[in-house]
Amino acid sequence: MNLEKSLGNYFKELASNSPTPGGGNVSALCGALSASLAAMVCGLTIGKKKYIDVEVEMSRIKPELEAAQKVFFELGVKDNMAFDLVMDAFKLPKETDEQKAIRSNKIDEATIGAAEVPAKVLQKCAEILPLVSTVAAKGNKNSLSDAGVAIKLISTAAYGAYLNVLINCSSLKTNTRASELMQISESILNMINTKTLEINDNIIKELKG
Repeated sequence: MNLEKSLGNYFKELASNSPTPGGGNVSALCGALSASLAAMVCGLTIGKKKYIDVEVEMSRIKPELEAAQKVFFELGVKDNMAFDLVMDAFKLPKETDEQKAIRSNKIDEATIGAAEVPAKVLQKCAEILPLVSTVAAKGNKNSLSDAGVAIKLISTAAYGAYLNVLINCSSLKTNTRASELMQISESILNMINTKTLEINDNIIKELKG
């Protein structure tokens, strides 16, 4: 995602027939939105007398979430770039056996590269989940719904990233790195799904009173 463009332009590009930005980019955006919302809740907690006991913890978590936001933005840009490299590899000449071999290798390399990016999005989601969970548990209760949205966005970002790992790695089943990425990504997704479902249930129960 290009932060210099307006949000309106971003959505126009997203809805166009251009393959980028696509699902991988949106997954990274969901991660950034989650980190941003959780950082907001931290900000709404810090300085409040009622939450003085958690002020130090919220003050530590907030910059970590802001740093994660930037990482997700960077991964969104890298997702677009990785896809472009795959397309470039497919455009390589294939007239001779040597050209075909070179092209095939370049396609495999670019495809693995395209899978590495969403895999990193997944990893970053796993890293910030404990932070957002802490914010939901200890942050300003007037913003508990915001924390709940942040939690849900993590699971959405993780699911989208996992799909993008799969679509890139599924054609490279004999590739060791591709197999590793799929196994690791599935494990991370399952962990995130389990924990976010539990946290979301607790948030809904608390909001219902």
